[in-house]
Amino acid sequence: MTSASGLDLSLYLGKARSLVEEALSRYIPEVGEGEASACPSRLSSAMRYSLLAGGKRLRPVLCLMAAEACGGDAEAAMPAACAVEMIHTYSLIHDDLPAMDDDDLRRGRPTCHKAYDEATAILAGDGLLTLAFEIVARDVRPISAGLECIRVLAESAGPCGMVGGQMADLQAEDRAEGEGSLAELEAIHRRKTGALLRAPLRMGGLIAEASEASLSALDRYGRAVGLAFQIVDDLLDVEGDETKLGKRVGKDDGLGKWTYPRFLGIEGSRVRARQLADEAVAAIQPFGERGQWLRSLALALLERDR
Repeated sequence: MTSASGLDLSLYLGKARSLVEEALSRYIPEVGEGEASACPSRLSSAMRYSLLAGGKRLRPVLCLMAAEACGGDAEAAMPAACAVEMIHTYSLIHDDLPAMDDDDLRRGRPTCHKAYDEATAILAGDGLLTLAFEIVARDVRPISAGLECIRVLAESAGPCGMVGGQMADLQAEDRAEGEGSLAELEAIHRRKTGALLRAPLRMGGLIAEASEASLSALDRYGRAVGLAFQIVDDLLDVEGDETKLGKRVGKDDGLGKWTYPRFLGIEGSRVRARQLADEAVAAIQPFGERGQWLRSLALALLERDR
């Protein structure tokens, strides 16, 4: 999916998301099709229900963009892109459970545990998590890149990455009003949200056999974009349209969560998000024209309404 001159970002994203949706659907066939028959039908159905519910597909798109920015082929990066999206979806399924955020709406429809039941939702998340690593190990080439992608994915999703960030986020809810700092909040979100946004960028670069300098540039971009994305997410929880978002708004405040508007205010949060987007754009200057989509995406994230 090579960049075409004159193609605007919305068209690029539409095409990329369509390709990602097709690939995700192939990885979990309809119940009774081929090897899917070895998977209990209720489990396969729940996995498909959550994985194919739509969404921004930001993480897989970042993987494809990174591969192209480094002179590689987006098609070769598709297995890694799908694996990251599976891990993201598993995290959403578990995050929505009553023991976590207790949400009943995700991507515009009932959460997995509401559509099925809690036990099935837990297992659907477990299934997506483990399938992600199977796909990377089996389908990512060259093999050396696949091995490094497994490490990156495990580190980003694990106890010092996303899972650790989720734990820290839960613990922050129990702290008294007025406690905490912006630095602590950013440390939480560099793990909870940022780690799994940086991972697909590095994975796309690895598959394209990028240099260490290019991988470092992608990581700097990912760190900045990850925080900017979270700030906008926090703002949408305050100001967003529930119909467009496909999930409840105002829930962060109700749960006592630490957010950027809490520490910086609405306008201060917007200013910080813009600073981070500018940092992301600066990080990928060395890619020149090949980095056009990464550059456009960093700026477009500031304007998103879902």
